[in-house]
Amino acid sequence: MLSRSCFNLLNLEDYSCVDRTRIPRVVTVPGILSEFDGSYYDEVDDKISEIAQSDVVSSVSQERRIIVANQLPIKTSCDPETRKWCFELDEDALVLQLKDGFPAEVEVIYVGCLKAEIAPSEQEEVAQLLLDKFRCVPTFLPLELLNKFYHGFCKHYLWPLFHYMLPVTPNHGVRFDRAMWQAYVSANKIFADKVMEVINPDEDYVWIHDYHLMVLPTFLRRRFQRVRLGFFLHSLFPSSEIYRTLPVREEILRALLNCDLIGFQTFDYARHFLSCCSRMLGLDYQSKRGYIGLDYYGRTVSIKILPVGIHMGQLEYVKSLPDTTKKAQELKEKYEGKIVMLGVDDTDMFKGISLKFLAMGQLLEEHPQFRGIVVLVQIMNPARSSGNDIQEVQNEINKVAGEINQKYGKPGYEPIVCVNGPVTTQDKVAYQAISECCVVNAVRDGMNLVPYKYTVSRQGSPDMDKALGLYGSETHRKSVIIVSEFIGCSPSLSGAIRVNPWNIDCVADAMNLAITMPEAEKQMRHEKHYKYVSSHDVSYWARSFDQDLERACREHYFKRCWGIGFGLGFRVVALGPNFRKLSVEHIVASYNKTNSRLILLDYDGTMTPQGQVDKTPSNEVISVLNGLCSDPNNVVFIVSGRGKDSLSKWFSPCERLGLSVEHGYLTRWTKHSPWESCMLAIDADWQKIALPVMEHYTEATDGSFIEQKESAIVWHHQEADPDFGAWQAKELLDHLENVLANEPVVVKRGQHIVEVKPQGVSKGVVVESLISNMQRRGKSPDFVLCIGDDRSDEDMFESIASSVVNPSLPAIAEVFACTVGQKPSMAKYYLDDTIEVMKMLQGLAAASSQKPKSTHFQVSFEGSL
Repeated sequence: MLSRSCFNLLNLEDYSCVDRTRIPRVVTVPGILSEFDGSYYDEVDDKISEIAQSDVVSSVSQERRIIVANQLPIKTSCDPETRKWCFELDEDALVLQLKDGFPAEVEVIYVGCLKAEIAPSEQEEVAQLLLDKFRCVPTFLPLELLNKFYHGFCKHYLWPLFHYMLPVTPNHGVRFDRAMWQAYVSANKIFADKVMEVINPDEDYVWIHDYHLMVLPTFLRRRFQRVRLGFFLHSLFPSSEIYRTLPVREEILRALLNCDLIGFQTFDYARHFLSCCSRMLGLDYQSKRGYIGLDYYGRTVSIKILPVGIHMGQLEYVKSLPDTTKKAQELKEKYEGKIVMLGVDDTDMFKGISLKFLAMGQLLEEHPQFRGIVVLVQIMNPARSSGNDIQEVQNEINKVAGEINQKYGKPGYEPIVCVNGPVTTQDKVAYQAISECCVVNAVRDGMNLVPYKYTVSRQGSPDMDKALGLYGSETHRKSVIIVSEFIGCSPSLSGAIRVNPWNIDCVADAMNLAITMPEAEKQMRHEKHYKYVSSHDVSYWARSFDQDLERACREHYFKRCWGIGFGLGFRVVALGPNFRKLSVEHIVASYNKTNSRLILLDYDGTMTPQGQVDKTPSNEVISVLNGLCSDPNNVVFIVSGRGKDSLSKWFSPCERLGLSVEHGYLTRWTKHSPWESCMLAIDADWQKIALPVMEHYTEATDGSFIEQKESAIVWHHQEADPDFGAWQAKELLDHLENVLANEPVVVKRGQHIVEVKPQGVSKGVVVESLISNMQRRGKSPDFVLCIGDDRSDEDMFESIASSVVNPSLPAIAEVFACTVGQKPSMAKYYLDDTIEVMKMLQGLAAASSQKPKSTHFQVSFEGSL
């Protein structure tokens, strides 16, 4: 069965015929937009101009990448004399460095905010300057909107929550604020407007970065259904238990699923995201040839797992600078005779700086011989936001450092040296070059590139070696990294000492191990890290993501696309080019001009809604079926996976209705006909093997149950925990396949089920049997209607398609294979829901009632049974 997201999709709007050569320019709408007001989308759409006159889009033939991030890779300053703005590229910005991974001929355009407030009167001039000189498109956010968007929702609500800090009390973090969420949506919309000004949707690839812009994909996908869209989350993605506390959890998930490729730093983050999609949206993922993909309304959303790297060239250049060498020499002299351990962290609550200091104190307490020798240098990068929480962190750091220095320090020696930032890249490299150990002790961190940079800095260079007085065998670099197991870079540092930062004793022991480790082992660990870091740099990361994005977008123009939904619930349905809605008028016209008709109907999800508790057919269903069966030119069948007892009872009022139960295992032509099995010989010994195995898994899986049919046994886990149920289903499938390897059965895993059934049983076999049976009786069908809603019905659609193209069989004039819900299917037609199915069947029944009856087919057919 297909995922729940595929069903009941309403209000399709076909964008497949839009002139894709037009490049719209969208006017920014000021103010904060509410996600409850769908009119703001229309307000923006009404302001789209005919064709953008930007220089950026004047040459649409050149291959381009549009990089969208919260901040542009631009350093901003104001000349105090001329009062003019001055701009230069920020070589340390990751979004600037990643361009090295793109092909040389690719043009890169950046969209984002500036780190300065530009007056409205100057914005147009500044925007033109940045575009001409740096290929940057600035998004100017009003100050109030910026504060609510960045400092409010992003940094004080979303960022702590993604780092597992829930605002349980008003004094413990910031709780969800609807106004801040609306500011977040509005800011994302302004970013979308800027992208729309420069994009050529048929040629360009858009790459969105980080949690500040998680709803941006929806705005872009709504405007351009086939936009080539990638997203990379630089932060961590929390477990579903944490993420589910978000009041806007589905809006953000669905927005991300409007991308073609979603990238994560680690498998854990990707796993958490997939778990959220399963628990909240009912989506299951599949892994094929190493690629993970989610089927979302006919589109495959690819998932990529690859940590970010560092810019090797830039770091090598910084190491070679005379200022860097001079600084390293000064530090070497300053800490002569000392063992330096280094920490480089932002000043925020998740970096674990105070815990690191406590571990340093524990080290000196347990190992007095290190007093006066070991120094922990802590570089304090400025906090990226402000607030009481930042001040509390700073106060605690100062308090702990002061206590340890007072207790273990002496004239000329401080165990903990805090270097307040900002600190230049040259100075950081110098500190890293003279440090024997790097300690990264964050309690939560999305990635953290400090260990990578430390490793490259310790690799040294001829000038650096000379400055530090390293000659001969001493030039062989060595390093030790102590890394928290709760940060993204930890899995890639296989030679690091991993620690639980909350365990002070554990971190202190790791420090002791790092200090006393044999030199040969330090060198071995360093070489292992350097090999990985140097080969998985930022260009490798960008190139790999870019190639996967191209792969994920290859089939864009092989499908028809529809936009559905409102607000942030908007998504695109991608279907085959010949897939269309079944018109009642069209099928009634074909129905009236044919004389031998086969009508095949699934029951659950087709004649009655899936979610309905009472599955008994209504009087309306019985009336429609009797109306169809009353026409002697019709053969009408219910083809269901249900057992014969329930279906025989429910449809007893339908004298001439055929039933095919248990996916075609048993079939009867009318109420008074005998049941016929599709199997000549029945061997049920396999059930004695399969049933005990299923019972074992049922006992171990709360919410699961077993359904026994005459031909099959089904294990259901839809009421179990989604992750545990899926895990158990996989284990059960493997177990059953092993114990039933020599039995004439098939073990299949479906939507929330594991089923064991005899080989050769399927709804597709039923269709072949019914058509051939009618042909043998001289009444070859000239009209076939088949309607179903789930994966088992696809066998019927496939069988009908094969019968139509089979030259050995008589041609069928009119064939209507129809699925319920707009989703990928072997069927060529769809109806939105069970209501439309009933309306269509009522139309056919009414057409039968208006035609003169002929008894020839009825008599001859019954006589042959």
